[in-house]
Amino acid sequence: MENSGYIALSRQMALGREMSIIANNVANMNTNAYKGEGMMFVEYLDKTKTGERLSFAQDLRLVRNLAEGQLQTTDNPLDVAITGEGYFTAEVNGDQRFTRNGSFHLSPEGTLVTSGGYNVLGQGDAPITFPPGATDITITRDGSISASSGPIGKLKLVSFEDEQLLVKEAGGLFSTADNQEAIEDATGEILQGAVEGSNIQGIIEMSRMIDTTRSYESMAKFINGEHERQLKAIQSLASMRA
Repeated sequence: MENSGYIALSRQMALGREMSIIANNVANMNTNAYKGEGMMFVEYLDKTKTGERLSFAQDLRLVRNLAEGQLQTTDNPLDVAITGEGYFTAEVNGDQRFTRNGSFHLSPEGTLVTSGGYNVLGQGDAPITFPPGATDITITRDGSISASSGPIGKLKLVSFEDEQLLVKEAGGLFSTADNQEAIEDATGEILQGAVEGSNIQGIIEMSRMIDTTRSYESMAKFINGEHERQLKAIQSLASMRA
């Protein structure tokens, strides 16, 4: 394959990975607090044996759209949404994980848990437990929780220097990279009886999918054209020598 073919193939491979990301975005249009993703593309220069510099397309990293999703009112007193910066803290197998999905409920033991069943942590990294028969649950804007029995606890809200470095895990959870720690100074406020929806806009994602498909098909046609051109050139050379 000639240099032009390698360049087109690198672009086609990157477009294939971009299409997978777009498909995942579309699949999570109705996932609470889901943040859309896209690829960051850069130019990658390489030298051939003859010293010629070739420009390839390289997908460098995933980039998240950190814009807030639309708030959805549920009137469930255990549902909470964050307006502004911040993440809730949960305990997963002894480690801390972080999420903006505030669709919480009570475990059979009366402990506040995430939609995946993990303990939601409060100040001091302690689980938040309600006494049996607790009613009139109130969660204020600073995360303080109270019920008919009195104060219960306060949600632990954290922020990060660079949210793009968070490592996405299953169930809408994130973990921190080795060089980043959670900071307990989030300025976001809590809204009770609502959850944050996905920030995916279906029309935009479908437009991206159409553009990516067309670009992929264009690269495929170019590669096939180059292949046909090379075959004809080889056949012509062979007939001249015959």
